[in-house]
Amino acid sequence: MNTLISLHNSIFSRIERADWLAPTLARFTFAAVLLFYFWNSGVTKLGDGVMGIFAPSVGGYAQIFPKALEAVTYDTSQLSIFHWAVVTAGTWAEFILPALIVVGLLSRVAALGMIGFIVVQSLTDLYGHGGIEHPETLGAWFDNISNAAILDQRAFWVFTLLVIVIKGAGPLSLDRLLAPRQKSEM
Repeated sequence: MNTLISLHNSIFSRIERADWLAPTLARFTFAAVLLFYFWNSGVTKLGDGVMGIFAPSVGGYAQIFPKALEAVTYDTSQLSIFHWAVVTAGTWAEFILPALIVVGLLSRVAALGMIGFIVVQSLTDLYGHGGIEHPETLGAWFDNISNAAILDQRAFWVFTLLVIVIKGAGPLSLDRLLAPRQKSEM
């Protein structure tokens, strides 16, 4: 039994000392699970042509401001510059923040930005798209159902991003590559 305990302690003490493991796995998990989810969502918000990055699609407004767009009978020209700025910034965020996390550049700030994005996305899903009227969509923690789209899934998303916020990007990142240069310049 002592041999088994010694083996256990040996293995897990090495894992505990491996500071690179958690942030590297968190970034890999983000890339594997959420990168294309957010990029595909961003693509649906782009307008036509090259200038579509500055002129979001009607679908972009419908995703972010569903009630406001419905109130103006889906005529985006009747919405304010505030609506345009939020939809445009949200669209850019769906491309830029995940890319920064995956390559490991400004990772902590990008992960914080993604957490904010997920909070806003969740509130929009609940209040803008009527998810609050459907308790199964919202879900509940500590129940016996693990697939509620809002509380359950997004808790895992946020936890993965919090690992990056707390631990950084890890050694396989541009943050780490640029870190020695920043120290030597000071």
